[in-house]
Amino acid sequence: MFELLHTTPLGRRGRLHTAHGVIETPFFMPVGTGGAMRGITHKDLLDLEAQILLCNTYHLHLHPGEDTIARAGGLHRFIHWEKPILTDSGGFQVFSLKSMRKITEEGVHFRSHVNGDPLFLGPESATEIQHKLGADIIMCFDECPPSTASRKDIEAAVDRTLKWAKICKETHVRLAQKTSAPPLLFGIVQGGLERDLREKCARELLAIGFDGYAIGGLAVGESEEAMFEVLQWVCPLLPADKPRYLMGVGVLHQLIKCVSLGIDMFDCVLPMRIARHGTILLTSGEELKITNAPYKEAHEPIDPLSPSDFSQSHARSYLHHLFKTNERLAETIACKQNLGVTLKMMRDLRAEIVARATP
Repeated sequence: MFELLHTTPLGRRGRLHTAHGVIETPFFMPVGTGGAMRGITHKDLLDLEAQILLCNTYHLHLHPGEDTIARAGGLHRFIHWEKPILTDSGGFQVFSLKSMRKITEEGVHFRSHVNGDPLFLGPESATEIQHKLGADIIMCFDECPPSTASRKDIEAAVDRTLKWAKICKETHVRLAQKTSAPPLLFGIVQGGLERDLREKCARELLAIGFDGYAIGGLAVGESEEAMFEVLQWVCPLLPADKPRYLMGVGVLHQLIKCVSLGIDMFDCVLPMRIARHGTILLTSGEELKITNAPYKEAHEPIDPLSPSDFSQSHARSYLHHLFKTNERLAETIACKQNLGVTLKMMRDLRAEIVARATP
């Protein structure tokens, strides 16, 4: 269930109720693809006040497999995470592994990126896997075309996405009858940069009916302005009493803008990816490239106002040294900093929305 508490020019403020707890919106999801994050423990995530973890169906299906996880008591128990979990359906791998897959009307035939073994994912199997994993929020299996695709290809992807969404919903309804706490199922709006296709996809997903609605196929090469324009088309079409999830966006100023356009949920690997390459986000809004020469003698704290204890106590010169000597601790310090800054920004934004809404 989703409670919409406030609507302001800064964005929406709400609460998303799941089987493993309430999530305050708007929020950002750390990405733990296979049930873990590189360089960061689950305790670190809790210390940074993460509310939810995103895991990936395709990767967990490859290893250890949903049956193993089910026998372990479900994904929460398997990875020792008691808060909510969202599982991506594997639809993004249709985009990211395009050289290793073949799309049919029934689903997608992959070659495993690990060993080349054949793998099939379709709307029914992807939904069944997510139910076995025991996630709190599950996603429809969709086709995510590149933003540079032809209109013909985008139109075909929308048609498949809608066809598969109906099968996902039917499968979900069947499986939900067998559990006392079924997951929430989200549909995904595709359509590239074609306004009429986005609107068609949104309308037909609403007719099927889902617990929430995601907007996919953005942040895949189009301009920032084009992404915002798509949100201006799509968000007004989505019901106010359902959560709205923009997939794959994590640049800080983009998060603020997208919240103002009506988005409630985000995920992205970007804060962690740039951290591993030495780009550090600061609570001041600045960025620094810690591997640059001037930081060899920068002995002040990395970020004295950081949510991360490491950044408060360790010097920039030390982090520079760790990166230059390829110490694994560099990754941990940098990733905690960037994720902490991202999560703190969302907390601050929630507080600003409440303050703006209060007379």
